[in-house]
Amino acid sequence: MAGSGKSKGAPRGRAKTWMLRGLKIGLAAAVAGLLAVVIAVVIAMQSLPSYDSLKSSPNGQMIRVHAADGSVIVSLGPSFGRWMDYDQIPQVMIDAMVSTEDKRFYLHPGVDPIGMARAAWVAVERRGSGRRWQGASTITQQVTRNIFLNNSYSFGRKIREMVLALALERKFSKRQILELYLNKVYFGGGAYGIDAASRKFFGHPATSLDLPEAAIVAGLVKAPSSYSPTADAEAAIGRAGVVLDLMQENGVISASQRADADIQNVKLAPEAPQNSVRYFTDWALPQLDLLIDEPNEPLEVYTTIDLNMQKAATAAIQANVPSGTQGALVSLDRDGAVRAMVGGLDYVTSNYNRATTATRQPGSAWKIFVYMAALEAGYTPDTGVTDEPVTINGWSPRNSSGRFSGDIDIRTAFAYSINTVAAKLGVEVGFPTVADMARRFGITTPVNTHPSMVLGTSDVRLIDMTRAAASIARKGIAVTPYGITKVTTADGRMLYSHQDDTSRVLVAPWVAAGMTDLMQTAVSTGTGKAAQIGRPVAGKTGTTTSNKDGYFLGFSSGITTGVWMGRDDAKAVGGLQGGRAPAHAFADYMKVAVSKRPVEQFETQVTLPEWQLEPDEEAYYGGPDNGIDGGRGGGMMVDENGLPIERPRADPYEAGSDDPQMEVDPEDRPRQDRPQPPRIDQQWIDNVLGRDRQQRPTPAPRPSPNP
Repeated sequence: MAGSGKSKGAPRGRAKTWMLRGLKIGLAAAVAGLLAVVIAVVIAMQSLPSYDSLKSSPNGQMIRVHAADGSVIVSLGPSFGRWMDYDQIPQVMIDAMVSTEDKRFYLHPGVDPIGMARAAWVAVERRGSGRRWQGASTITQQVTRNIFLNNSYSFGRKIREMVLALALERKFSKRQILELYLNKVYFGGGAYGIDAASRKFFGHPATSLDLPEAAIVAGLVKAPSSYSPTADAEAAIGRAGVVLDLMQENGVISASQRADADIQNVKLAPEAPQNSVRYFTDWALPQLDLLIDEPNEPLEVYTTIDLNMQKAATAAIQANVPSGTQGALVSLDRDGAVRAMVGGLDYVTSNYNRATTATRQPGSAWKIFVYMAALEAGYTPDTGVTDEPVTINGWSPRNSSGRFSGDIDIRTAFAYSINTVAAKLGVEVGFPTVADMARRFGITTPVNTHPSMVLGTSDVRLIDMTRAAASIARKGIAVTPYGITKVTTADGRMLYSHQDDTSRVLVAPWVAAGMTDLMQTAVSTGTGKAAQIGRPVAGKTGTTTSNKDGYFLGFSSGITTGVWMGRDDAKAVGGLQGGRAPAHAFADYMKVAVSKRPVEQFETQVTLPEWQLEPDEEAYYGGPDNGIDGGRGGGMMVDENGLPIERPRADPYEAGSDDPQMEVDPEDRPRQDRPQPPRIDQQWIDNVLGRDRQQRPTPAPRPSPNP
């Protein structure tokens, strides 16, 4: 029996021995593993950067652009908003995030064993389905993943994430980790951190987040693209309801607070416009490099653009531009603030900015520089001149009416855009003097000094021509277009503030007043009549050879606006003249732009031009006012350099016209078919202006120009 007991006890002894050995090996492995983890955590702690370094945002600079009324019109770059210290974060935001993402955050050491066990069980249930693990990552692990790692789901990345999370909890406090998380987590729509998310989705800083808004923001972390309020408001509200339920379950809000949280009526910030206003932002924002030196902090850029005026400008161009052509508009306030800018019919289709980049010939709009040079040289609006044939170095400009009016005054010549007079004034004052005047008033493109330059053969930018007209409206004080009023950081620190410079006087006030006299007469009775808006307006039309470009420049009640229309390929456009579509677009826009401004009378009142003169046909039929008679009667065309060239005139009635929409100029019609203009006499002018009959002014004798 004793032998039998030994034989039974031996297997039990061996099993016990192996069990003890297994326990020892397991314990040793656990100790070794724990020691390895401790060593890894210690090493990781040593490699972690300081808290201040972790707070920096390495992912790019956010720029929010505001309109003149303060509304956000566009956000550029990743948005990090303002850094929120823990004490500045609303408690409801902290509670919502912890309840949703990591309810045991204050209990675990960086890794949640319970959460890991649950995730492992879910993984076993979903094996073979291809679905990812869920529920294992703590807030601390998410911080380490966002800052140090990536979103790949490899086993090695998960181990590194856990080690870094343990190290992070050893080096920093729970408050610091939460602060990092709430300022760096991605909420969708380019918004990183709760302040950026709050500003994007609700239009206010995160410091004023209430319970329903906090629930919406906290719900975004799970799937930013799916639950974004701007992409799917219904899904965002549904997810916010889940967050509120979790907050009640975790005891951070009561049942009554849950019931009072009205997530259905949360007011979302409207989406910023993204079409025509982008012409303006594309022009204004590159100027930041010259204004400030702040490459990292998020910026708030406040601009001059008026959204109502911008809308009216876009509508005016789209409604009036001839078929198949493009249009542009620039509108400046009296100090140079850009209130509206349209660079084309549609930004999405073409982002080329024709208002600031394109260079095209201005036609007779250029005459403002010719006549200002003459006024500065001693001429006055009443100075007598003679409209007669003139030849300058083989170039013989002609009036588009084909007639010469004899003795008239400067005011009349400008009002009806008479080309022979402009040419003679160019000779009198000197073509370099005219070029200098253009340079003085802000023309930045090359200016030729050929005789034909007086009729606008130098390429210019619309914004430069508008700037020149604005300087006239400001009584000769230089106007510089600007689009940025101030720049601040997200926390309100001022980096730049625009200051108006009134120190540069371009011409004497009486020269600017004389030019205003001429320009308002052109709108009241001359080529710019279509630009009338029921209050005083001064302006000038411009049309180039073969109707390739149409211009109108004008100002009223402190607003100066320039309009250009034409084809990008510079082909002729039937019926396109400055006194037609551009002037109509100007009027449509200005009626809105100045509607809330008081009527301002010019210091110089309108004086009627010579009563016996019939104006150039641009005033009625839209004949080009470049004064070169298409090759008829010895008239000359000019090339792109302003040099005279012979160019035969084609018969528009011949077959083969490639533009069925092309309008036939009245001068091209058979004589018996041409509509006859009404006789322009004093009675007709009185009827147009609604004035009592008055005596025709006697032109003053022309003084000798200054040497």
